[in-house]
Amino acid sequence: MPEQKISEVLAKPDAALEMTLRPSLFSEFTGQAKVKERLEITVAAAKQRHEAIDHVLLSGPPGLGKTTLAHILAKAMGANLKSTSGPTIEKAGDLAGLLTNLEEGDVLFIDEIHRLQKTIEEYLYPAMEDFKLDIIIDQGPNARSVRLNLPRFTLIGATTRSGLLTAPLLTRFPIRERLDYYQADQLQQIIVRSARLLNVEIEEKGAREIARRSRGTPRISNNLLRRVRDYAQVRHEGRITADIADKALAMLEIDENGLDEMDKRILETVIVKFGGGPVGLSSLSVAVGEEPDTLEEVYEPYLIMEGYLKRTPQGRVATESSYNKLGLKPGGKNQPALL
Repeated sequence: MPEQKISEVLAKPDAALEMTLRPSLFSEFTGQAKVKERLEITVAAAKQRHEAIDHVLLSGPPGLGKTTLAHILAKAMGANLKSTSGPTIEKAGDLAGLLTNLEEGDVLFIDEIHRLQKTIEEYLYPAMEDFKLDIIIDQGPNARSVRLNLPRFTLIGATTRSGLLTAPLLTRFPIRERLDYYQADQLQQIIVRSARLLNVEIEEKGAREIARRSRGTPRISNNLLRRVRDYAQVRHEGRITADIADKALAMLEIDENGLDEMDKRILETVIVKFGGGPVGLSSLSVAVGEEPDTLEEVYEPYLIMEGYLKRTPQGRVATESSYNKLGLKPGGKNQPALL
């Protein structure tokens, strides 16, 4: 797959298949133990009081289970879930339509809530706090405000960039939980479960091999499992062993640390073209041919977490681990090998 970036493929799984692999109960959800425990207590307490749960904000990198937890919360409460995303709500009327169609106890899930327009966001304030919606009828001298009563509902917001939420919106979420990257053993459990649902025969070591290259992200684990399954089906007998998983992932240009071709291109660009840094995000995005938002949200978090990259006020800086990874020398005249 020389031209198409592996991480782009991994970030866009088939929606229908993803739903079949998505756990629907807290007991089926692997990882995020503390977050899960707190949410289970919240649900149990709300059910005892026969109330809807408070509004919930779930934050963290893509693919860690924010949408899955929203569905689990709704099912645990026995509530209907209505989904939308920040960019699709283009005008106040869109939001008013969603809110007025909710019933008592319903859950409204807004993905990428940080991308809501600020004027629309302000309509949410009274809806979240007082369960009322103020709408303006007519224009000019005839304009008047009408207040509508809303049923008590639960808003669940998901965001990959909680820092972009305004303070007034952030403080209206009584429950705020951040999801962190998974450990390899947790991802291994997820892969074994997904393989069972997909009727794929997989050995423990094969699942481990996929897990440790999954960048701490369940979504990537499930997508790699599907790619390795295809390889095992076509080139072997269909059974995934550690050796077959290794060969399949090597074909996808994903190394033993989970880095793909674009990750290495980013690191080599910082080292070779910018002398190890610091380099600004906009300059780096132009140099590697990728959008700044994609670099910041998809690639950088893992590279920073694994110690390959540092983010400083002056820009991105390559660490000693980056030089070692690429076989380059700090301060030397390094020649590009990948670009």
